[in-house]
Amino acid sequence: MQQKVRFQIEGMTCQACASRIEKVLNKKDFVESAGVNFASEEAQVTFDDSKTSAADIAKIIEKTGYGAKEKTEDALPQPEEAAHVSWRLWLLLAINIPFLIGMAGMMIGRHDWMIPPVWQFVLASIVQLWLAIPFYKSAWASIKGGLANMDVLVTIGTVSIYLYSVYMLFFSPHAANGMAHVYFEVGVMVIGFVSLGKFLEHRTKKSSLNSLGLLLKLTPTQVNVQRDGEWRQLPIDQVQIGDLIRANHGERIAADGIIESGSGWADESHLTGESNPEEKKAGGKVLAGALMTEGSVVYRATQLGSQTLLGDMMNALSEAQGSKAPIARVADKAAAVFVPTVVGIALLTFIVTWLIKGDWTVALMHAVAVLVIACPCALGLATPAAIMVGMGKAVKHGIWFKDAAAMEEAAHVDAVVLDKTGTLTEGKPQVAAVYCVPDSGFDEDALYRIAAAVEQNAAHPLARAIVSAAQARGLDIPTAQDAQTVVGAGITAEVEGVGLVKAGKAEFAELTLPKFSDGVWDIASIVAVSVDNKPIGAFALADALKADTAEAIGRLKKHGIDVYIMSGDNQGTVEYVAKQLGITHAFGNMSPRDKAAEVQKLKAAGKTVAMVGDGINDAPALAAANVSFAMKGGADVAEHTASATLMQHSVNQLADALLVSQATLKNIKQNLFFAFFYNILGIPLAALGFLNPVIAGAAMAASSVSVLSNALRLKRVKIE
Repeated sequence: MQQKVRFQIEGMTCQACASRIEKVLNKKDFVESAGVNFASEEAQVTFDDSKTSAADIAKIIEKTGYGAKEKTEDALPQPEEAAHVSWRLWLLLAINIPFLIGMAGMMIGRHDWMIPPVWQFVLASIVQLWLAIPFYKSAWASIKGGLANMDVLVTIGTVSIYLYSVYMLFFSPHAANGMAHVYFEVGVMVIGFVSLGKFLEHRTKKSSLNSLGLLLKLTPTQVNVQRDGEWRQLPIDQVQIGDLIRANHGERIAADGIIESGSGWADESHLTGESNPEEKKAGGKVLAGALMTEGSVVYRATQLGSQTLLGDMMNALSEAQGSKAPIARVADKAAAVFVPTVVGIALLTFIVTWLIKGDWTVALMHAVAVLVIACPCALGLATPAAIMVGMGKAVKHGIWFKDAAAMEEAAHVDAVVLDKTGTLTEGKPQVAAVYCVPDSGFDEDALYRIAAAVEQNAAHPLARAIVSAAQARGLDIPTAQDAQTVVGAGITAEVEGVGLVKAGKAEFAELTLPKFSDGVWDIASIVAVSVDNKPIGAFALADALKADTAEAIGRLKKHGIDVYIMSGDNQGTVEYVAKQLGITHAFGNMSPRDKAAEVQKLKAAGKTVAMVGDGINDAPALAAANVSFAMKGGADVAEHTASATLMQHSVNQLADALLVSQATLKNIKQNLFFAFFYNILGIPLAALGFLNPVIAGAAMAASSVSVLSNALRLKRVKIE
């Protein structure tokens, strides 16, 4: 049986590390697939659990030189510890200071600012023989695993320049007269800049890229719980299902639950993307993480931790952020051969420069510059960094993508297929028009009162709509006696003070409707009413459009996306709705098989199709589409089939999803361009001697941070 497990990986320094773990795992016959995300530092492995276990896979990862900790679905993702500057980095930066001062002096002709060569040797030895040990360990583990990472480049470059300087200081013919040229500052400053760059990269990945930290803050650490008849302040981990919890104004809800008493308003935008607070009162639901903006409620906990909707979202986001988008293969392929290629270029640079210049010192400096400016990290971070930020932005808009591949595919969508009922419309009938028979003696209010008196004895959605409309008008509904249902026709009852009332189909109430100019009568469901077999009026009931549907369709069209309606309703009804929304492609009387077939036709015509639905009948079309969206709370099979879930039953949220995806893909392409351009430009400049190793080291350290900074711009992108 196939099982999927996720591991938190420790010790990766660049994309080559991630590629190495992937390579090792994918060679195993019991592993179906394995992907490692360098940005999220996570591995996702699908394997045959009859042949191995998650613990065995963790051991395989550990044998490659990295730590692996299984991430379970039952537990919430844990908050990342804040990145702190280690004592090792502080000491390294302190040792860099005299070298920085010396280099600044040399730039203005003050060579006396540089500390004496012997002291340079002492400080450089502390760095190279002690503080740089983590680089050596990582490089050696990488080489043993059959792939070379960034630390291999740094190690080769800095050790070479250190050994050269030691030779020149103590063993060269010029050493005795103090004329030896040493470059201890190069190794010290490269190690310093790269270490600082790694720290900044790590801090950005842990704190800024990942939205999980912000979600974790939504759950209170202490809550007011009723125990033994008294209210006590308890840690969240001591709360049990069934406990009564109190949330006052300004406090957050700790668990999913049912309100026992109190009332107020709660902001649930962290889950739905909807900024308007929801009214809460006894009998209603509350969701973990919601903020009580007004009032106070006491609720009974029904779900805790990972079982809450917030917990489910956090686990879904964690898994989605850890997945890999197809476009990442470009960087993966480049990273797999990157380090060996750079080492080859550095060696060639050394030989050619020595032959041309006749000076092996210059040749060495050029070669070291090539080694330290090359940066596979920027390539490795280009895609996953943008995906992590994009996923977080989508969640803020109430959109849950299942994986990175779905988000990437959504960015290419140019055709959207929408179901009508529950997607474009409210999914429940409402009174759209009323007709009173002239000279019948009954006005509109009377028609509502009489119809509601009979219909309150029926369970049909049309009957409930009429009763609700009468109640909304504040009308007194009279009592009805001896209600009887006539199957397929309507219902009859004796209404006090009125007589025998019939409500149902037009022919049942003996009503012949006139020709109306209002087209709603042609597509609506009709409920006619008669008193003592004399027709007095009728109601046209239609499924009303959602308030934001027209705006959403306009947004999709504005971005060049074609919109199609496919519904099981009759063609006239579908065309009426389409006309209201300005949609030209409208298909009615469609079975689930018909919808799926039409989606396949669109794909065959070259369209990238997104399907949106919430019912069981939508599942085949959802599966057939390139990318699919289900409404939260719809049919389970629809949610399971779909590529993403929309927390609001709103097409506007679909537009948000597509636009967030487009912005994310654009950001990925920018990152990849920068990463490739940086290396394509930087390596030749270093080989030709235009960049010394120190500047090259600083540039390499800055390149990864630049890619991460560009990814973070996604947080500020406006989705319109």
